[in-house]
Amino acid sequence: MTIQCPAVKLYKSKVNRMKHFIDVLSARYPEPKCALVHDNPYELIVATILSAQCTDKQVNKVTPALFKKYPTPNKLAKATLADVEVLIHSTGFFKHKAKNLIGMAQAVVNIYNGEIPQNMDELTSLPGVGRKTANVVRANAFNIPSMVVDTHVIRISNKLGFVATEEPEIIEHLLEKLVPRERWRDYSHQVIMLGRELCTAKKTLCDECPVNS
Repeated sequence: MTIQCPAVKLYKSKVNRMKHFIDVLSARYPEPKCALVHDNPYELIVATILSAQCTDKQVNKVTPALFKKYPTPNKLAKATLADVEVLIHSTGFFKHKAKNLIGMAQAVVNIYNGEIPQNMDELTSLPGVGRKTANVVRANAFNIPSMVVDTHVIRISNKLGFVATEEPEIIEHLLEKLVPRERWRDYSHQVIMLGRELCTAKKTLCDECPVNS
């Protein structure tokens, strides 16, 4: 059972509560950005695939060597599993991730002429790419309004009473109705930052949290 944030009682209306939440997030994190270091859509989709069950910090340690050896989808599409596994070993689930990375690159080369697609259906047709990864790429590589729903967004959305489900896609669509479209990208980043700093899975620092001020 999810323990609600004390701030929920301040605003009975979800709309008013969200307005307050957005104002607080914007003041706390005025310049949110993707924590995964990347220079182009290809690097971002690779980094996001690697980030599953792994911290962004660890992914950022791994990707420089990976991108040096495989700077394009064409190069990665021709890689061997063994070589990729060695480079990404420390991100966990490396065998599965290596298979997905090479499969993703091969599909991008063979179907999309080496260019990372922007369309949701096309992105999620790629190996290792679900809606979360697709939304990360669409929002941060192509500047397409997209709501990224990760574990932090799921947890905090429930704690604040915006949703009552653990299903990411349902949460995505519910939040899209509450958050202005032009704020979707920044909102996702800000909630993730709050989830890492104050409203963590292990301990909530409610006395320090500006949402509960």
